[in-house]
Amino acid sequence: MSASIDAAQVAKAFEAAYGTAPDGVWSAPGRVNLIGEHTDYNEGYVLPFAIDRAAAVAIRLRGDTTARLVSSYGNQGVVTVDLDTLSRDTMSGWTAYPLGVVWVMRQLGITIGGFDLYLQSTVPSGAGLSSSAAIECAVATAFNELASAGLGLNELVLVGQRAENEVVGAPTGILDQSASLLSTDGHAVFLDCRTQESKLVPLDLAAAGLLILVVDTKVSHSHATGGYSARRASCELGAEVLGVRALRDVAAAELPEAAGLLDEETFRRVRHIVTENQRVLDTVAVLDDAGPAAIGALLTASHASMRDDFEISCAELDLAVDKALAHGALGARMTGGGFGGSAIALIPAAAEEQVRAAVVHAFAEAGFGVPDIFAVSPAPGARRIH
Repeated sequence: MSASIDAAQVAKAFEAAYGTAPDGVWSAPGRVNLIGEHTDYNEGYVLPFAIDRAAAVAIRLRGDTTARLVSSYGNQGVVTVDLDTLSRDTMSGWTAYPLGVVWVMRQLGITIGGFDLYLQSTVPSGAGLSSSAAIECAVATAFNELASAGLGLNELVLVGQRAENEVVGAPTGILDQSASLLSTDGHAVFLDCRTQESKLVPLDLAAAGLLILVVDTKVSHSHATGGYSARRASCELGAEVLGVRALRDVAAAELPEAAGLLDEETFRRVRHIVTENQRVLDTVAVLDDAGPAAIGALLTASHASMRDDFEISCAELDLAVDKALAHGALGARMTGGGFGGSAIALIPAAAEEQVRAAVVHAFAEAGFGVPDIFAVSPAPGARRIH
């Protein structure tokens, strides 16, 4: 599948499905989290950037309360629902993402009647690149305009997060939606997840002769199940025992004292969050001061922390990171919620072929599935494209 979204083609596909042209087409990107993993729901810091793979929705408003939804995924046909009977219990499968957003916006008192919707996405699902938030943010951006809702970007972030939490059932923070909505070309988004304050940080990889290679291990993960929830519960326990509102309030210098108060596993979970927050701050400072070529060691240290302290890596992710580092990467780490998904490697553009070949060869030798490997660059956020 091509990485780029063709707005005219999406509009044409809508017309083929419904026999009429859409009112418009809106797009929102997936994201790579450069650094700052699992810090978002601990009210900490993250540094994601939007990627040049996106979800797009073509929508036409109807005069009744019926919603019809079609996706380019497989041959699932048209899903039809009555919006007046919509509840958290009646949404499932891929339609929970767009319908969840509509449900949240209606809960906020925004008038949204019936509509026809066609969805297409080039963000790989289950790869840790936030395919779900891309759908949510495209739909939220569309209905913000179509319903003249007048919500600001930070409010749309919370709409998407609430859909993810309350409808999909994934206990995620605001990282994914913030990256999808707030990003601009050539920049990462430094986000304070407590205050929702953000600033754009230059990430001009091309000018530095660098690129970020994504290695999608094809090991699928699901946020709504076990491991993610268990890590969140450990963090909440750690904050409670340490007497703080969130682990954001624990400084690295306080870790030795924390070790005496927490059981060994909870301490390691806490140590990852505390040190990861510091690594995000350090990465922002280094990017401002020395540019992207100097952040490699911070990325690699982040991976070690996720592998050893937070224990959310897997054999495929570790192998991708190790092989990339051995063949010219300046730094590498898993990205996303963990338990599968993708690794990223910051590499000189000239080393792309050798890193790709080394990772593919190593996966074959280990008996793992064939990874999907592609370069990404910082892209603009959600917007109308047709």
